[in-house]
Amino acid sequence: MSFAAIIFDFDGVIADSEVRANLSLAESLIAAGMPSTYDECLRDYYGHNWQETQRRIEARFGRALPADFREQHRERARGRFMEGFDAVPGAADFLATLGPLPRAIASSSRAEYIGWALGLFGLGHHFAEQVYSADGWHRGKPYPDIYLAAAKGLGVDPALCLAIEDSPTGAQAALAAGMTVVGFCGAGHIVDRAAHGDMLRAVGVHHVALTFGEIGALTVVAR
Repeated sequence: MSFAAIIFDFDGVIADSEVRANLSLAESLIAAGMPSTYDECLRDYYGHNWQETQRRIEARFGRALPADFREQHRERARGRFMEGFDAVPGAADFLATLGPLPRAIASSSRAEYIGWALGLFGLGHHFAEQVYSADGWHRGKPYPDIYLAAAKGLGVDPALCLAIEDSPTGAQAALAAGMTVVGFCGAGHIVDRAAHGDMLRAVGVHHVALTFGEIGALTVVAR
């Protein structure tokens, strides 16, 4: 089929951020007296918006997070990001090949953070105003709402959209929206790419790609 638009997840697809984000979250939880490891954070909170992440943390520990937790965590994460934060390899080159094809970001992260990171990477012009954030939404991924909002914003039928997702949670959201989904395994937090690809196939993605070059081959065939 031909695609009328491409919709990208952000963290782990455009931004190579998941290692720093989950290390920071583990450190923030330890500081709050909620002992956690990087692996636990990646396993339990990966792909969810903050509202769902907070619900999961509080359910796990049986108590509320401190009132200033999120702000303190943002500062810790920003410090880690500034140590050496970049786009996923190949993302910039792939975006440059898309020409006029409509595209958007559909992310669980804060819109302010996405804008800051896109500016840091020099990629903001590829998306203009087409950045959709599920932060603050009661229903984030794996519900389809954020992907449906992005398709509506682009004025494109969701069934004609290609979605690129690295997490099972996000892939489920794009699939529920009726999109063709590529499970992407090209970011730094994915240590065992074969196993991660199998996990994405298990939730029903249509294709698995280890690099943006592989996604490019798919989209050339599809257009």
